[in-house]
Amino acid sequence: MAANGTSCEQPQKRTAAKDKQNGRPTDASVRERRQKDKEERLSLVLWRRPVITLHYFLSETFIKLKEWTFKLWQRRVIVFLLLVLCSIFSFAYYSEGTHQKYVQYLEKKFLWCAYWVGLGILSSVGLGTGLHTFLLYLGPHIASVTLAAYECGSTDFPEPPYPDQIVCPQDEMEGNISLFTIMSKVRLEAFMWGAGTAIGELPPYFMARAARQSGADPDDEDYEEFEEMLEQAEGAQDFVTRAKLGVQHMVQKVGFFGILACASIPNPLFDLAGITCGHFLVPFWTFFGATLIGKAIIKMHIQKLFVIITFSKHIVEQMVSLIGSVPKVGPALQKPFSQYLEAQRNKLHHAGGSAPADENWLSWVFEKVVLVMVCYFVISIVNSMAQSYAKRLQQQRHSEEKTK
Repeated sequence: MAANGTSCEQPQKRTAAKDKQNGRPTDASVRERRQKDKEERLSLVLWRRPVITLHYFLSETFIKLKEWTFKLWQRRVIVFLLLVLCSIFSFAYYSEGTHQKYVQYLEKKFLWCAYWVGLGILSSVGLGTGLHTFLLYLGPHIASVTLAAYECGSTDFPEPPYPDQIVCPQDEMEGNISLFTIMSKVRLEAFMWGAGTAIGELPPYFMARAARQSGADPDDEDYEEFEEMLEQAEGAQDFVTRAKLGVQHMVQKVGFFGILACASIPNPLFDLAGITCGHFLVPFWTFFGATLIGKAIIKMHIQKLFVIITFSKHIVEQMVSLIGSVPKVGPALQKPFSQYLEAQRNKLHHAGGSAPADENWLSWVFEKVVLVMVCYFVISIVNSMAQSYAKRLQQQRHSEEKTK
């Protein structure tokens, strides 16, 4: 047995020694080099190396613009048809006639849907850290509609100013509000936001699919971690790795319904589902169809229901009452919440600019939190693109070293 073990080890040692003599890097040296390169890239952030980070960000932006321009040129027939279509719409938009009311209606709906689709894409597309647009935009919108519906006794808010501003209708009614009434009022924007999040999950799928079909080394660290995870699957011990493997096995074995299950719940590991589907060449419509149904229909109804129940009239009143019952600091905390709710009720009953203009500190704090999160999102995009350019330089340097 010892002799057999020694004879098995000797060829590996001879191969490693031969690689070293020929100047070829061993697996250990490759892993060490990758880890060193990764640490070097992660140190490239605005608050540590601002000048180099901005320079690399602008260089990567220029390269991306060239790549997108080249792709558009390759699809110039489709681009030409889209330009012709836009010209027709522009002519219809600026020409006078009875069709203008339909054009204005379509314009309003298109911009409203595009706004929520865009926010959904920003939430999941993977730029920087991702912008939590449900917490910042869709959730507060649903909460505002819920509070207004219970206060006005109706969801037939006058348009305009809705959706820019919510004002109670003139003929206010009482006692006709249900969960389903509010859910139907915000169904379009919620579906569009969910569809945007589904679209934002496509880049990992296409990246992994292209890498598997071409056999090329992908320029994506998540995909590299995925391949390493597959290689070390049997020895996985920590919870995060086991959770990732669970998602991968579910998607691989169950298929459409596995993707649907992963997309229908809040799942921070769903990027792995897209990479898995791309790696194992799952058909596009199987992946996107399950993702769209899960995120835009099932998951969004769960999230809508949660927000509507949380901000229903009696729950809000109970929460404000509970805040007031906190020893010592309760009354001090309860007062701004009560003032804020009262100010919102007053706005609902004042059309135009006649509403009271007093601003509560809660709304001021929320505005500043939104501003900080948006700024952090922009900074994370700059850092991410600068690190992508640094990776290009590292790959170029390694390829030049191999040719020497």
